[in-house]
Amino acid sequence: MRKKHIALTGSAMIAIGSIAASPAMAAGATDGGHQTAQAVVSSYLKTHASDVKGAAGDGYQVVRTTTSKDGSSHVRYNRTFHGLPVVGGDFVVHSKGGKVTGSSVSQQAPITVGTTAKVAKATARTAAAAGAHNFNATGATQPMLVVDATGAKPALAWMTVVVGKQADGMTPSHKAVLVDAQSGKTIRSSEMVKSLMSAATSKAAMGAKAPKVTMTTARNLPGVSWASVSPATHGTGTATAGEEGTGKSLFLGEVKINTTSADGKFSMTDPDRGGNTACDMNNKGEGSDCTLFTDDDNAWGDGTNSDRASAGVDTYFGAATTWDYYKDAYGRNGIFDDGKGVPSRTHFDTGYVNAFWDGQQMTYGDGEGDAKPLVAIDVAGHEMSHGVAEALAKLGYEGDVGGINESNSDINGTMVEFKANSTEDKPDFLIGEEIDINGDGTPLRYMDKPSKDGASHDCWSADTANDDPHYTSGVGNHFFFLLANGSGENEWGNSETCDQSTITGIGQDKAAKIWYNAIKDYGTSDMSYADLRAGMIKAADAEYGADSTESKAVAAAWTAVSVS
Repeated sequence: MRKKHIALTGSAMIAIGSIAASPAMAAGATDGGHQTAQAVVSSYLKTHASDVKGAAGDGYQVVRTTTSKDGSSHVRYNRTFHGLPVVGGDFVVHSKGGKVTGSSVSQQAPITVGTTAKVAKATARTAAAAGAHNFNATGATQPMLVVDATGAKPALAWMTVVVGKQADGMTPSHKAVLVDAQSGKTIRSSEMVKSLMSAATSKAAMGAKAPKVTMTTARNLPGVSWASVSPATHGTGTATAGEEGTGKSLFLGEVKINTTSADGKFSMTDPDRGGNTACDMNNKGEGSDCTLFTDDDNAWGDGTNSDRASAGVDTYFGAATTWDYYKDAYGRNGIFDDGKGVPSRTHFDTGYVNAFWDGQQMTYGDGEGDAKPLVAIDVAGHEMSHGVAEALAKLGYEGDVGGINESNSDINGTMVEFKANSTEDKPDFLIGEEIDINGDGTPLRYMDKPSKDGASHDCWSADTANDDPHYTSGVGNHFFFLLANGSGENEWGNSETCDQSTITGIGQDKAAKIWYNAIKDYGTSDMSYADLRAGMIKAADAEYGADSTESKAVAAAWTAVSVS
C-alpha cells in the first residue's frame, strides 16, 4: 500500500530563453573567453549541424556560456525553426583548446515540418480549453505557433496556456496545451504547477488518503511572458543596509534574520539577498493579496503556530539559507543568477497540504486543519531548487528527466539543510522529516533506501520512466547517497547497492558540486539518467582530474543503481 505523498513541486516557468537570453546570461557572453568559445562553436555548427539534429531553417540563440575548472567551455543554445520557437530544441556544445569535443542534445530528429497551420488560431484555442481535462478554466493566452520537437517526430503545433485552478479549487493551474496545427488534435496538456493532489481529487480529500499522482508532461515552453500568467514582485537586486532581527520559528528554534526598516516598522524584506520577501496569504487562495510580514520591534514569532509570523520566519530563513548555499557553493546570485530575490508566500488557503513553486515564487500551505505548515528548511530548499533547475537547463518533467528534476531538488534541499546545520532540525538524508506528512512521524522520502516510502525506486529499470517523478527521483537520490556516504551502514542510514557492489563515498560537498556542474554544463530538457551519468563523469574529470578517485566513484555509484 502506498503512503501519502506530498508533491514538492516541479518548475512551472515558461522559459523565455528560446527567444532571447536574459540580462544575466547576456552579460556573461561579453567575457573574452566566452566569446572565443562561442566563435569556435558557431563556426563548427555551420558544417556540423547534423550533430545537434540541425536542419535547414534552424536558428540558434546562445543562452549562456560556462567554463569548467579544466578550461572546457559549454555553450548552451535554444533553437528556432524558420523563426518559430522549438519546444525541446535546446542543446549544449562543448569545446576545449579551440576544438569542439562533443554535444548534449535533447532533440531526437531534425525538423522537416511545414510552417503553415491548417488549423485556425481560434479553433486551436477552443481545442486547448477542451484538452485541459478536469480543469476549472478562467482564461487562456492567445495561441502561439511553435514546433514540438520532444517526440520522435517533430510537429507544428499551437501552444496555449489555459489558466485557472485545479479541481481541488485551491491549487493554481497553468496548463500548457499543444494542439497539432495540421490535424487539430491535442498532442498533450501539461500542468505546470505541480501539487499533491491530481486535478480529479476534491478539496474534501485534502489531508485524507492520497492516491499516487499520475503526472502529465510538464515542459518548459518558450515564448510567453510568465508575468502575463502569474505575476510576482521580485526584489530589485540592489543591496542596502539591513537590520538584524530575531525570529522564533516552528522548526529551527530561534534564528537571526535580516530585515528592512522603514517608517518605524520592520519588514521581511531581505536587502542582502536581492529583496527576498515573506508574506502572509491569510489562508486565502490564488489571486488574493499576500500581506508582507511586518513588525514593530524586529522580534518575530513565538515558535508556535498561533503566531502567524512563526511560519513566516521558517520560509524567510529558508529562502535566505538557500540563497547563501548557492552563493557560497557555486557563486550563484539568486535563483535566476540575476541578483533578484523572490517572494515566499506563507499560509496559503485553508487546509492546504502542499507547497509549490510556480516559476516566480514559493508558496506554502498550512497542512491538515491548518495545524502543520509545510515550511521546513529542506522543503524551502527543494522548492527554490526547482527554479534553479529551470534556469540552468530547463529540466523537463516526464520520463527520466522528471525524476532527475525532483532528485535535483531533494539533493539541494538536503544540502540547504546541511548549510543551516540546526540543532533543532539536524541535517540528514531524509526529505520532509519535520512536516509529518504521513501523520506517523515518518519522512516523505528516504535517500539511503528510497523504496522505504513504499513507492520510490531504488534502482533504474526500463519501467522507471513511466512512473511519477517523485518516485523515479529515488534513483538519483539513492545514487547521491551512495556517492556522498558510501554503501552499507553509516551515521546517515544503511544503503544497499543494486548490484551488491561496495561503494566508498566522497562526501556530500563534492558529490553535490559534481551534480550541480553536470546539470549546469551538460543538462538538457530531455536528459536521461544515462545522460546525467555521462555528464557527471565529465564534470568530475574537469573538477578533479580524469581517472580521479572522484570520477571513478561517480561511475561506480551510477552502476550501483543500475544506470550505465
